[in-house]
Amino acid sequence: MIAKQLREVQNNILEACKKSGRDPQEVTLIAVSKTKPISMIEEAISAGQSIFGENKVQELCMKYDSLPKNLSWHLIGHLQRNKVKYIADKAALIHSVDSLKLAQTIDQEGKKHNRIVPVLIEVNVAGEESKFGVSVEETIGLIEEVSKLPNVQIKGLMTIAPFVENPEENRTIFRKLKQLSVDIKGKNMNNVYMDILSMGMTNDYQVAVEEGATMVRVGTGIFGERDYSKTI
Repeated sequence: MIAKQLREVQNNILEACKKSGRDPQEVTLIAVSKTKPISMIEEAISAGQSIFGENKVQELCMKYDSLPKNLSWHLIGHLQRNKVKYIADKAALIHSVDSLKLAQTIDQEGKKHNRIVPVLIEVNVAGEESKFGVSVEETIGLIEEVSKLPNVQIKGLMTIAPFVENPEENRTIFRKLKQLSVDIKGKNMNNVYMDILSMGMTNDYQVAVEEGATMVRVGTGIFGERDYSKTI
């Protein structure tokens, strides 16, 4: 079942690329495995998936230790500063940096591991009070400060669009984040790369790809509905 659903998602990404004249090689699929048992992740690995996203530090660490080391783990959920030390050497990419203090903590922990930690700045494009992320207006100011940290490297932007019945409603959100990344790239700041646009989830990833996403975070579309009573 997982292999079949993975193929469907991959085919949908191909279609969205074709529709928007993009190279499918530009789009990376992150299989969001939060709350999913090891056995389901192993199914996805057998089907060729090697990049996984987790919301919680504890779960990422447990799965990192339990599964092959050639996998790539992305921390896509809100990150508390006191948890950074556990993943500074494990996360291939941290998607959810939304404050200078968090970035400074990542920098300190990266230094301990002699590692430059790749991060994305999380932007709350829709301005939803229930969501984390910096506002569109504050993004450039934050990036200017974070870019000075030697053990952090800004690779791009991330957003979590509102949950909507009609994915077309989020097109303007994705378009706005894409434009913001273009504006930031135009400033040619040191230590700032706008190579990654992490946007789009199970219900709207095709629209996100059409609008320039280079990473989409799909969980339910691959693994089915989440079961919060089982995480291992």
